[in-house]
Amino acid sequence: MKKLFLTASFSQVSKYLPEFANEPLAGKRITFIPTANVPQSNHSYVEAAKADLTELGLIVDVLDVSSASAFDIQRKLSDNDYIYVSGGNTFFLLQELRLSGADIRIIEQVNKGKLYIGESAGSVITSPDIAYLSAMDSMKKAPLLVDTQGLNLVDFYTLPHYTNVPFEAEAQQIIDNYADKINLQPISNTQYITVLDGVITRS
Repeated sequence: MKKLFLTASFSQVSKYLPEFANEPLAGKRITFIPTANVPQSNHSYVEAAKADLTELGLIVDVLDVSSASAFDIQRKLSDNDYIYVSGGNTFFLLQELRLSGADIRIIEQVNKGKLYIGESAGSVITSPDIAYLSAMDSMKKAPLLVDTQGLNLVDFYTLPHYTNVPFEAEAQQIIDNYADKINLQPISNTQYITVLDGVITRS
């Protein structure tokens, strides 16, 4: 049973997470993966997400897969209750997930039913392939990435920040280029997509 909560801007929709989780969040541990943000200059949304999760009563356990040991990656993804993957550069995120082996661990845990929360890049990465996002994220930040196959946790392609500054033009370009080729699911910063028992719901 896959259980995913996919967002463009987690802080703007975090209040809806408890209802979707359908269980008390207080005291639960969440593996917080900020890796997509490593090559970025703006870290504010990462800090905001940490604060929001803490406010919901969750214990935030940070795991940067670009620097963590294989032991820590295995332990935290297996032992903690939930998984959160932040926004940032989607191609760098995929590169580091692959190099560290965290991609396989995440897929295993989500397929077992562990709740996955994605924000922007963290949502995009669940798609079958992430090449469609090249108009929004630079592939140059992932020089070691050999292909763009995503985690393939869902059969659609989340397009975050639709109609939102500063990505209006890029989002529209992606729609123009891919709307008739793949199952694009555009969401603004105030929307989210849930996946539960194969049922996909858009806010």
